[in-house]
Amino acid sequence: MSEEHNWKFAQCFGDKGDSDDITDADIISTVEFDQTGDYLATGDKGGRVVLFERNESKKNCEYRFYTEFQSHEAEFDYLKSLEIEEKINKIKWCKRQNSAHFLLSTNDKTIKLWKVFDKSLKLVTENSMGPNTTPVNTLRLPKLTHHDTIVAAVPRRVFANAHTYHINSISINSDSETYISADDLRINLWNLDVSDQSFNIVDIKPANMEELTEVITAAEFHPQQCNVFMYSSSKGTIKLSDMRESALCDQHAKVFEEAEDPAHRSFFSEIISSVSDINFSHDGRYILSRDYLTLKIWDINMDNKPVQTINIHDQLRTKLCDLYENDCIFDKFECTFSGDDSHVMTGSYNNMFHLYDCQGKTSIPLQADKSAFRSKRLGSSKNKMGMTRNAGSMGSENMDFSKKILHSSWHPRENTIAIAATNNLFIFTEQ
Repeated sequence: MSEEHNWKFAQCFGDKGDSDDITDADIISTVEFDQTGDYLATGDKGGRVVLFERNESKKNCEYRFYTEFQSHEAEFDYLKSLEIEEKINKIKWCKRQNSAHFLLSTNDKTIKLWKVFDKSLKLVTENSMGPNTTPVNTLRLPKLTHHDTIVAAVPRRVFANAHTYHINSISINSDSETYISADDLRINLWNLDVSDQSFNIVDIKPANMEELTEVITAAEFHPQQCNVFMYSSSKGTIKLSDMRESALCDQHAKVFEEAEDPAHRSFFSEIISSVSDINFSHDGRYILSRDYLTLKIWDINMDNKPVQTINIHDQLRTKLCDLYENDCIFDKFECTFSGDDSHVMTGSYNNMFHLYDCQGKTSIPLQADKSAFRSKRLGSSKNKMGMTRNAGSMGSENMDFSKKILHSSWHPRENTIAIAATNNLFIFTEQ
């Protein structure tokens, strides 16, 4: 199933040393290209957002540091005696309207709309208080001249106090005016210009919390129809809702669910069937979903079974008990479509990630490893990642479960991908 390919390691940002002593605050928790692919954002567990811009002076797709700012700080909820982490859960870029960039970032409780722009610094070069060489009847004014240009980041809106539970996803609508935010039990609809009011459009909280059987794991707006959105659950279902039907969208329009094979039924079935991420294709026709062991592609017109099921690391099926003990079974892997919707990408362990064509015929396993950076620096040809030829068939005994690719993003217009591997950001591109 693996094939020859032209994917190559291009860049690595972050600590490039061999030390395994990683500061927890430096671990990358989200990666997101903007709509043009010229800018790339990462968020980390320390509440920082780092932006990269495309380096136009290079012929290949290369990025350089643009700016960094502290998006969220650690807080304490005194009413519930809970500490609120500063970790950035998601970043979403707003469509660019002018020279400034706008992006949403969220931690567990608070969403912020940031404006990032080039700010001109001016200094007083001619002072009206200096030696008076002009006639008395002449008015002297101080003169300002351009000194420097800096990249400034200011929070334009703070959307707070609307979520009782932890926010797991945000999604901006195609109308560029509204967005949704989802936590474990509710989905809220916001206007980007109104920070003190939101509308609850999905609420699955039972009257008695002891009857709770599922939680919301992700939510996303349709890329073209501003009234349609979907959300996934820990029971392995994906529900499509239409906001035109009613104000509260608890009665979904469609449910995408695959009947479970009784032969595979086990104690871990419900855990591994929980959907960790969902994505619409760019044309809105297909839905990509990821659970612990598989990647599924659904046709929006066929809700009884996926059109394609791709096994990511099926060799772990016999290791579920060990993975439950070390909590790895609860890892939430993301998934994404390529810019032309012909391929899909998702992560795995050993810092491996996989690219598949949508028919499931070809698989390209790659590894986001610091050795790739060193081999490129030494001028070696190994940066084509020859070591990954047999990586797809790697046994579960050789897997390092502490090294995992949870977060990734695909350039919207070309075959360039950004991969978060612990505290490093890797860029891979197809030559």
